[in-house]
Amino acid sequence: MSAIIGLLIFIGDIYGIVMTIQSKAKTDSKIIWVLLIFFLPVLGLILWFLMGPGKK
Repeated sequence: MSAIIGLLIFIGDIYGIVMTIQSKAKTDSKIIWVLLIFFLPVLGLILWFLMGPGKK
């Protein structure tokens, strides 16, 4: 069960990173978000989903 949860988090992180890179945000903002998602996978993904580049 934990392997499935880990896989879902990994897929979500990859999706978040790709969507961040493709966004029209400034480069420095993109770098910060990608690092946040990479180093804090669960918390970074939740924060990206709520406040990421392009969110209002």
